Amino acid sequence: MFVHHTAGTNDYSCADSPAIMRAILVYHVRTEGWNDLGYNFFVDKCGTVFEGRAGGVGQRVRGAHTYGFNGDSAGISLLGDYENGGTPTAAAKQAIADLAAWKLGLDGVDPQAEVTLTAAGDTGVYKTGQKAVLNTVSGHRDGYATLCPGKTLYSALPGIRTAAGQSRHATR
Repeated sequence: MFVHHTAGTNDYSCADSPAIMRAILVYHVRTEGWNDLGYNFFVDKCGTVFEGRAGGVGQRVRGAHTYGFNGDSAGISLLGDYENGGTPTAAAKQAIADLAAWKLGLDGVDPQAEVTLTAAGDTGVYKTGQKAVLNTVSGHRDGYATLCPGKTLYSALPGIRTAAGQSRHATR
C-alpha cells in the first residue's frame, strides 16, 4: 500500500472534497492521458474515503500511482499538500490506517510487516528487476524518486502503520 498526497490545497472544506476529486479525475484523464484516476483510494482531511480507480474497492485493480510497483500494490492519496506546511489531521491518518488494514487484510497481509517487491521499471530509487524490501504501508518516495507524500505525511507513516495493525486486530 503506497501512501501519496495530491499536492493540492489544504484550504478546503470537506464539502469541497467531491469537486476536488472531480478536478483530479479531469487532470488524470485529460492532462495525463490515463483512462481513470491513478490512485485506488483518496482520503480527505475529515477522514472521508473515496473510491478512486474504478473496478471495485475489494478487487485487485491495477493503479497508476507508483511507477515500477503498480502491479502488486494499491495507492491511497490524501487530499492536500504535506510537503509545504500541511499537517495531516488525526481523522485523515485514522482513515488511511483503517483503509490500509482492511485492504491488506483481504489478502491476509499485516500492515506492520515488510514485503519484497520487484521493480518493473527504473524508478530513480530501484532499477528494473531489482528487489525492494518495503513496509507494507509505504510512502510513494520509498519506491519512486519523489518528495511525495510530503514530509509531514511521511513522518506520520510509522503511527499510521501502528494504527493499521491495531485496526486489523480489532476487526478479526
